[in-house]
Amino acid sequence: MLDDVDRRILRLLQADPARGVPELSEAVGTTPARVSRRLERLREQGVLLGSHAVIDWRALGYTVAVSLRITLDKAVARAFDEFIPAARAVAEVIEIQTFLGRVDVRLSLIAKDLPDYQRIYRDQVLTLPHIADIEALMTVATVKSDESLPI
Repeated sequence: MLDDVDRRILRLLQADPARGVPELSEAVGTTPARVSRRLERLREQGVLLGSHAVIDWRALGYTVAVSLRITLDKAVARAFDEFIPAARAVAEVIEIQTFLGRVDVRLSLIAKDLPDYQRIYRDQVLTLPHIADIEALMTVATVKSDESLPI
């Protein structure tokens, strides 16, 4: 069970994952040793999964973002099992989600420009196994992108 100190530590890490133990301990009003033990416990409990760098793909020259909604051929028993690893192998696919309902999978894909997207779509996406239907939605604007939890 999380207490108030755990929640404060998690809020601080969400705001700045690079914040060190000394800074965290000062901000929450406890010793670095206690913060270290709390962080270890949060990792062991699976609450704190890690930290990562967030890179703006636009700054690296990717200007096109597309969401592909894919329905798989449900007549094939191993459709998901064969589709997912193949989709993971496409370097430009930055997110894969599976769903219940008419749409089975959503791929988020980035490309340098429209000709690059067309190449990726034609040469890599359309060759993925067991696609029954596919719909492409081009991103116009990202209004909100935040993984911070209200803790």
